[in-house]
Amino acid sequence: MIYYVLPNVFFNFIIAYASFNELGYTHFFAGTQCLARLTLPMAIFLPVVLTIDIIKRVTDASEQGAIEFMVDEKLNIKKLMTKLSILHGIITGLLVLCFLLLGQLSLSKYHKLDALEMAILVGVLAGLLSVLFTYLPIRKLRTHLYKPVTVINSEISNH
Repeated sequence: MIYYVLPNVFFNFIIAYASFNELGYTHFFAGTQCLARLTLPMAIFLPVVLTIDIIKRVTDASEQGAIEFMVDEKLNIKKLMTKLSILHGIITGLLVLCFLLLGQLSLSKYHKLDALEMAILVGVLAGLLSVLFTYLPIRKLRTHLYKPVTVINSEISNH
């Protein structure tokens, strides 16, 4: 999980901070350097990419015997991966959009947001999304995992 959290926090903070040309302020939706322009694509695509990556890593590890669980052969991995990643992206994108709209409505439309604080907020959001979308795909996939049972044949002789 640390493998996903730290790089996402760092890179999304740097991207957000570098995107704000005028470091003094930004807005929720207005202007070329608005907060929505950074957070919405991240909120949609980060869950999609992480969901696909985590499911792929777990299924590959299962096939290679790196973990002690096997994936149910009846499970269509590509269908699960596609459905779950799209669902995660849409739900997260809509939630972030709702929070941005709520922030816009609760503050005056001329309210200026501090760019550094917003860059930190984007980085923290990326970290939270990384943790969440490392856990959720594994939780869903866990219902399709089983531990293989090895049967040992022994010959019993009557003496």
